[in-house]
Amino acid sequence: MKTELVIDLEAEKQEILKRYRALLRASKSTLQRGDKKEIRKAFDMALESHKDMRRKSGEPYIYHPIAVAQIAAEEIGLGTTSIVCALLHDVVEDTDITLEDIEREFGKKTAKIIDGLTKISGVFDTNSSLQAENFRKMLLTLADDVRVILIKLADRLHNMRTMDFMPRHKQLKIASETIYLYAPLAHRLGLYAIKSELEDLSMKYLDPDTYKFIAKKLNEKKAERALFIKKFVEPIDEIVHEQGLVADVYGRPKSIHSIWNKMKKKNIPFEEVYDLFAIRIILDSAIENEKADCWKAYSIVTDLYRPNPDRLRDWVSSPKGNGYESLHTTVMGPRGQWVEVQIRTQRMNEIAEKGFAAHWKYKESSNDNGLDQWIQKVREMLSNPEANALDFLDDFKMNLFSDEIFIFTPKGALIQLPLGATALDFAFEIHTGVGATCIGAKVNHKLVPISYKLQNGDQVEIITSNKQTPKEDWLNIVVTAKAKSKIKSSLKEEKRKIADNGKEILERKMKSLKITYNTDNIQKLSYFFKLPSTQELFVNVALGKIELKDIKEYLNTEKEVESRGPERPENLSVEGVKSKIKGGDSDILLIGEDMQRIDYTLAACCNPIPGDDVFGFITVSDGIKIHRTNCPNAAQLMANYGYRIVKAKWNKQQELTFLTGLRIVGIDDVGLINNITRVISTDFKVNMRSITVDTNEGIFEGSIMIFVNDTEHLENLIKNLLQVRGVTGVTRFDA
Repeated sequence: MKTELVIDLEAEKQEILKRYRALLRASKSTLQRGDKKEIRKAFDMALESHKDMRRKSGEPYIYHPIAVAQIAAEEIGLGTTSIVCALLHDVVEDTDITLEDIEREFGKKTAKIIDGLTKISGVFDTNSSLQAENFRKMLLTLADDVRVILIKLADRLHNMRTMDFMPRHKQLKIASETIYLYAPLAHRLGLYAIKSELEDLSMKYLDPDTYKFIAKKLNEKKAERALFIKKFVEPIDEIVHEQGLVADVYGRPKSIHSIWNKMKKKNIPFEEVYDLFAIRIILDSAIENEKADCWKAYSIVTDLYRPNPDRLRDWVSSPKGNGYESLHTTVMGPRGQWVEVQIRTQRMNEIAEKGFAAHWKYKESSNDNGLDQWIQKVREMLSNPEANALDFLDDFKMNLFSDEIFIFTPKGALIQLPLGATALDFAFEIHTGVGATCIGAKVNHKLVPISYKLQNGDQVEIITSNKQTPKEDWLNIVVTAKAKSKIKSSLKEEKRKIADNGKEILERKMKSLKITYNTDNIQKLSYFFKLPSTQELFVNVALGKIELKDIKEYLNTEKEVESRGPERPENLSVEGVKSKIKGGDSDILLIGEDMQRIDYTLAACCNPIPGDDVFGFITVSDGIKIHRTNCPNAAQLMANYGYRIVKAKWNKQQELTFLTGLRIVGIDDVGLINNITRVISTDFKVNMRSITVDTNEGIFEGSIMIFVNDTEHLENLIKNLLQVRGVTGVTRFDA
């Protein structure tokens, strides 16, 4: 037995060396003198400090840092400093090595990046979220050094690729965080390949059934697709070369996640998704000919195949905010189906694949600094010191937009804003002072309100008035984080002035009632009026909502309050909630690690029914709520409040019914409704709660709310409804 273990260790040692050599090969292109030595030093330190650690799969832990470094070098194209940091990214957190040791060995820069990668330890107030704080810390370092985020993305990608051995609840939490934050971040930094893979891997864990279904479908038609691409590409290839362009033309499949998004967005089955792949034309052009060559290739494609005029996207003339440049068009293929064609040069392609890292490489030649502007925006958001981490996270998430619009100032300067931005956003983008005093705008010389949604290419002039101040409802008008944070701090400032005023009034009133003005009494007063803070108390006094008679009333009950003392809200813990809501015996849902029966409510956002993959979420006021794992809100809940998630699974024991919705589409036919209701109530003996039907020129659309027992019951019902003549599609929908 012993000898076997020794051989095993020997084999592992060989494997570690093999992986290390592969890493060196991957980083060869960026290595300079002395770099190899640095990487070796980092590798030795990581190997030594992780030597007794194993991953969940049983592999030596060192495989993970090597893999992260490999991704950073090969897939993102980062250099030596990043490779060193990737190899050491876990040592400060998991071993005895300190940041001081790292600074001594590798210098300040490396230590700073690793500090950004090391999670924050320590306790936060329960309302905030540790994940959000960690993310915020990482972003603070982003403002100084973008490599932190890039290595973090490489780390996350490797964790997602090797998550099979994790317990299910951990898989859900990590996948949710990934889809909620890391995939949009990869997109924003222009790392398209990594973004797609992160989305696909998240989907594999969050919605395994759909993922497997689409993967299987894609696999079935693989050969047929390859043949189609070959036929489509051949004539393009031929003419491109005839015209003296050097180009690589090939087809690449779309990601499973983007196909699923298309199915959801357009509400169509897999069979009707046409663009399962895109054709790419990668040109080898000198920088000065890039634009002309792209349009030349475009004209070759559109001579061969008829383009869809609404689907031309020109990011060559004005690149996206994350540096992405490409020309996209959709053309009608030989078999009567739309095909997306992307045209770009090798330089553009490298920026699209490797994003940020490649962007710096070409910085001298590239006149676009969308990324610098974006980092500038992140810096502005981070400079708002009072932001609660979760608010910050939501604002930040909103600003990871993939779609931008371009707006012109009256003098013709170009300003980039996210899709959906309003005139008020534009005003704040120009200057905080302009935003705060904005009363309206002229868009293309026409007067519009501040809430007007801007369109691409609008020319906007802001109208201000020094009597105007920011209002609370402005927060619902703006979409950019900059505008939101400026409005919030402006409102806080306003509130503080009102509170200062209220404080003086309260002091006078308390004196007249002979109550000592001290912190203790102020606390008691705010407790008596059920106000969250003393500031709210002062504001209410200033606005006249709390008057002398109310304070007299407080005096009368003060004795009682004193004897009772202020109640502390119970600490939010799973145990606390469990003990509070243990209840009825008629449950069929088991909750928590030890799978007990606990009272719960079903979330209205996704209406789970037995058989659905579900989890429990501990709310502040409603006990435990049950959500489906693929609920639209699940990713956000799990990413921000992982500590409030509890396991839940159905336990078949008696027939209960649950409400769910079905959307039915078809061709209107005499007696169609009759046939549908017959299947539902006679064949399946299912109760209907409501049915709404709409027919429009022979097309029938209806939605039915029905009570079913579980997912199996529902699936059988859907199968039978699809047999009804005239029905073309039946889908379940969330409330």
